[in-house]
This record gives sequence, structure tokens and C-alpha cells, in this order.
Amino acid sequence: MTQTRAALDTHAAERFVRIALENIAREYPNHLQHLLNGDADVRAPRSLHPAFFGSYDWHSAVHNHWLLVRLLRLMPEREFRETACALLDVHLDAANIGAECSYLDAPHRAGFERPYGLAWLLQLAVELHEWDSAQARHWRVALRPLEELAVARFSEWLPKLSHPIRSGEHANAAFALGLLYDYACSTRHAALAPLVKSRSRDFYSADRNAPLAYEPSGHDFLSPALAEADLMRRVLPQAEFADWLGKFMPQIPLRGKSAWLQPVPSRDRADGKLAHLDGLTLSRAWMLEGVESALSEDDPRRGALRAAARAHAQAGLAAVTEEHYAGSHWLPSFAVYLLTRRGIQENA
Repeated sequence: MTQTRAALDTHAAERFVRIALENIAREYPNHLQHLLNGDADVRAPRSLHPAFFGSYDWHSAVHNHWLLVRLLRLMPEREFRETACALLDVHLDAANIGAECSYLDAPHRAGFERPYGLAWLLQLAVELHEWDSAQARHWRVALRPLEELAVARFSEWLPKLSHPIRSGEHANAAFALGLLYDYACSTRHAALAPLVKSRSRDFYSADRNAPLAYEPSGHDFLSPALAEADLMRRVLPQAEFADWLGKFMPQIPLRGKSAWLQPVPSRDRADGKLAHLDGLTLSRAWMLEGVESALSEDDPRRGALRAAARAHAQAGLAAVTEEHYAGSHWLPSFAVYLLTRRGIQENA
């Protein structure tokens, strides 16, 4: 295990929760992904999305809600519990979720927040599913219609998707498939898990020589290469994954050095797109940890993966500040995903 998990102490958790609470309640500025079907659709974010109107955009609102649920589940006795639960009671309300479903069900909105936002919605659902508490079950019941709609969207879309989407931003297919696979396995979704596994093999099993030298693009918050590897370690047996990884990412050193993959800091954290690079640093850290976790104990690549993960975790966590809303509206949830090792089997 890397050293990053221990860094989530009470102080850090309380800071992340405070930022998330502020984000969720903040309606403006707001970057709507909004297709209008007529004049009546010209409405304020809170009217369009009564559950997920804050945090600058819909998907960030969703993963800020996930952050609250994740930390409430892992730290149920902390002082932030009452305030966080009160907010979740308001937002994860059956009427609000019904309005979110109505929005998605309107004509021409089949692609809304697909795949990124819908994948995070299912992460929120699975966090509630795994949390054995009456409150979590109450929120899960309210969320379930939107959860089922998200599953339906993926079930319709994945069989028709002809090629993987290799973007370093929201459209990246491998990242969404990884979250979707974790959801399907945890909830024992009989149809979804095999669909994701099959499509992952279709898209990526023949890939060779990942062009790491071409990464990152200047607006990336995900590594296309590492997102793919982090997906394939989920869907392939250990020996098959180890062999695939050697062909796909031969750049990984056989000795424990981090110089092969270095963090890339943002040069302007007030710029929403340039701030993406801080998210890239965090997501690289958890993806490197995930890849390492899937290899055998004696695999010589583990040292290099671990060293690179530590370097990225240290740099990425240092960038999670409240100075600029361009980063603070979403980076804390990436930090929590990393620090709590979400998505890694030993600590799902």
C-alpha cells in the first residue's frame, strides 16, 4: 500500500467536507450543459436541477455529494455529520430526484452527462448501497429512479459505441467504464458487469505501446493511457493483465524510480481549463496505485508504479486549496477518491 491513505486525517476530512458543502449550495457561476427544447427551458440552474444545481456544473455537484457520503460512511462520528446529513436530506429528496429524471427524459437529452457525470452518479449510488445505515438506505431509495436511468443510458449506449473515446477530459470512456464496472460488481448487476467487461476487451485488449510521450494535453485531468490500464486491471485476470500491461505500457521501469512519469503542475489555477492539470496529477496517483494493486507481489514494476504514485499524490494534494473556485469546486472529491483508495478492492 502507498503512504497516501494515511494522510486523510480528521482535519483534512473536515476541510474537504466544508468545501463540498459550500460548493453544493453555490449556484453561480454555473456552467450548464443544457439543451433547450423551447422557450420554457430557459430557467435558472436551481430550477432545472434541484438536486445537483451547485458546484459550477452538474457532474461536480454529483461528485461533491459523493464526497459527503463517502466521508460520512468512513467517519460517521465526526462533527460534520449533522450539517452534511441535513444537506443530503434536502438534495436527495424524492421530488428533487424526480425533477432530475424528468430533465434527462426530455427529448434530445440522451447524451446528457454521458459518460462522466452519469458514471459519478453511479458512484454516489454504490456508496449508498455499501453503507449499512438507515439514512443511506433512505437516500438510496430516493436516488434509485435516477440511478436506474443512468444504467439504462449506459446499457443503450455501450453496444452502439464503435470506438473507445480516448480524451483526457470528461468524454474518456475508460475512466467511466472503470467506475461503471465497480458499480456493477458491487451491486451485482447481472447484465451490466458482463457488458462492461466485454466492451472493455473490445476496445482495449489489442492496444500496444501507449503513447505516454504525448501526454498530457494541456487541458487533461485524466490520463488516457493510465485510465485504460486502470480499467483493464479490473476486468482481466491477474496474469493476463500483467502480460497485457507489459505490451501496452513497456515504459514502466523494472526498478523503483519515479522519473519515468512526473507530475505536471498547473501554471494558472484560476483558469478552469488549465487547473485541470492538478486533477490529472491526483487521478494519475490513484490510477498508478490501482495498476500496482493488480500485479503480483513479486512483479518488478511495482516499485516504479509506487514511486510515481507517491510523487503524484504529494503534488496533487498540495494543489487542493480554496484559493480559486476553478479547482476547489471539484479537486477535493478527487483527493478523497485517492486518499480513501476508492476503487481498489482491498478498500472498496
